[in-house]
Amino acid sequence: MENEKVEITGKRKTKKKLIIAAIALTILIVGAIVVLPLFTSKTDKDVVFYVYPNTTEAALKDSLQTYFGEKIAQKVMRLNDTGGNNIENCTGRYYIPAGTSPILLWKTLANKQQQPFKFTFNNLRTLEDFAERAGNAFSFTKDDMLNYLTSADTYKEYGVTKETMPALLIPDTYEFYWTATPEQVLKKIHAAYNAFWDEDHLKKAEKIGLTPIEVSTLASIVEEETAQSAEKGKVARLYLNRLEKGIMLQSDPTVKFAVGDFQLRRVMHKHLEVNSPYNTYRNIGLPPGPIRLPEKTTLNAVLNAPQHDYIFMCAKEDFSGYHNFTASSTEHMANARRYQAALNRLGIK
Repeated sequence: MENEKVEITGKRKTKKKLIIAAIALTILIVGAIVVLPLFTSKTDKDVVFYVYPNTTEAALKDSLQTYFGEKIAQKVMRLNDTGGNNIENCTGRYYIPAGTSPILLWKTLANKQQQPFKFTFNNLRTLEDFAERAGNAFSFTKDDMLNYLTSADTYKEYGVTKETMPALLIPDTYEFYWTATPEQVLKKIHAAYNAFWDEDHLKKAEKIGLTPIEVSTLASIVEEETAQSAEKGKVARLYLNRLEKGIMLQSDPTVKFAVGDFQLRRVMHKHLEVNSPYNTYRNIGLPPGPIRLPEKTTLNAVLNAPQHDYIFMCAKEDFSGYHNFTASSTEHMANARRYQAALNRLGIK
C-alpha cells in the first residue's frame, strides 16, 4: 500500500510539472507570436519623419502608415497604447534609418530622440525674407519668427532697431532641432555674430572708421552692387572714399530698396527723388541699416578693402557684371553714356 501511494503521488507531481511546462510553453509561443514581430519587423528605407504640433493620435497613425506601412504603424500604436507614452505629443523631426524595428521606432518617438538638422540661409534682403525661410524650416511659422524679430522687447534685448536688426543675421549654416523656438534661433545666430566680431575684426572696423553695424550696412550695399567676388573690395573702398570726402554714396541699390522694387532694371530720375533715408542720392552717409543680409566674405571685403582713389563706378556695357572705375567725373560720364546706350539697344527701360 505504501508503495502504491508513493507511485500515485509521483505520477501526480509528474503530471503537474507537465501541465506547468505546457502552460509555460504556451505563454512562450504566444509571447513570441506577439513580441517577436516588434523586433523582427523592419522599416525598409531611410525616412525623416515629422510629428507636427497638435497632431492627433489618428493623424499620427495615418502618417506612420504612409511612411512605414500598415503593419509597422499598427505595432507602434499598440506599443503606445500599452507603454503609457503619448507619442502624438512628441512634436519633432526624427531620422528613422532603414532596418528600424517597431519597438525602436516607438522608443525614438516616445523619448523624443530628435535628430538636429542644418539650417542654411543666404541671398536674403529683409527680415520678412528671413522669417519666411525660417518658417519653412522649423515647426514655428513665418509670423512667429517675424513677430519676435520685430518686437520692441527683442530690439531692447539685442541693442538694435528694426533697421539694424538685419546686421545680426549673418548668413551661414547653423545646426538646430526642428522644434527650436524663434528665441533660440536668434540667440544662436547672434552668438555667431559675436564670434565673427572678434578683436581682430573690431580693430579693422575701427581703422576704417565704422562700427560693426555700419560695416554690415556698407557690406550690404557692396553685395547688391556686385556679384563678382574680385570686385567687392574695390567697390567697398570706393564707398569708403566717398564717406571720407563727405560725398553722397549715390548707390542705385539703395534707391531700389527705398522704392521697394528689387527687380527694378533701370533707375530713372523719378526714382532718385524718392524721399527716404535709404535714398543715398538725397542723403549723405550710410542708410539707417543694411539693405540685405551680407555674407561673411563681403564683410571681410569691406574690412580689408584695398587702397585706391576711385570715387566713381559704372556697370560695364558688356553686362559682364563687372564695373568701370575712375576718379574722374569726365571719364565716369563717358562710361555711363556707353552703359546707357547698351540698355537702350536692348530696350531696357
